[in-house]
Amino acid sequence: MGKVIAIANQKGGVGKTTTAVNVAAYLAALEKLTLLIDIDPQSNATSSLGVEPEFEKTIYEVLLGKIRAEDAIVSFSDPYLKFLELIPSKIELVGSEYELIEFQGRERILAKAIERLRNRYDYILIDCPPSLGLLTLNALTAADSVLIPVQCEYLPLEGLGQLLNTIKIVKERLNPKLDIEGVLLTMYDSRLRLSNEVADEIKRYFRDRVFEAKIPRNIKLSEAPSHGKPILLYDAKSPGAISYAKVAEEIIKRNEKTEKIEGLKRQETMGQV
Repeated sequence: MGKVIAIANQKGGVGKTTTAVNVAAYLAALEKLTLLIDIDPQSNATSSLGVEPEFEKTIYEVLLGKIRAEDAIVSFSDPYLKFLELIPSKIELVGSEYELIEFQGRERILAKAIERLRNRYDYILIDCPPSLGLLTLNALTAADSVLIPVQCEYLPLEGLGQLLNTIKIVKERLNPKLDIEGVLLTMYDSRLRLSNEVADEIKRYFRDRVFEAKIPRNIKLSEAPSHGKPILLYDAKSPGAISYAKVAEEIIKRNEKTEKIEGLKRQETMGQV
């Protein structure tokens, strides 16, 4: 069954969508069947992959129950992305929180919509909007874990507490299995004392939950979305590309290690019966 990872931070401009798109692309390049779900009304993950969403086949229609999630899936012809698929977003999603408010079990709509897809993929990534509203709540309820991009500055650091509190509430009330996949330091500049101080502070709090790879400030990462390409296809040798490749490798190693440990525990339990 595929691992569902929500990529969330209510603070905008921290590299959330950049992380969602490029981690998904590198997981796919490493031959992991990967689905990226764009649940942000800004549709930046969708456009960053060069997709123009069809009017009636996006996550918006899925959430409203008009189509099945599998009917909205977009595939890619590029050989490097043959293991990647996308459920796109569109601007109409901005009003969905008001439309969904009348739905029974409104926090679990996405979880139910993608349940049938879990066995088709190794990883399902959800790009959340920069808010803690109903769309993000749906993503957190559907997810197994949360990947949190944090810009190496103090203001994004201060807002992290609110997100952690939301994760705690979701875990207590809606999704007991929800865990933190990891904290990813973005826009990191090793020459700046501020970047290093923020990195040290985050490591003190999250310890081994912090990804070893850090995403540097990199102009190529900023340019790639305007060309409708992940950094893998735009400039695979850039520092940003190399860093995101390492993040994808870390995710795979962490989850394969967890699967092996759980498998050993199951064997031990069976041996005791």
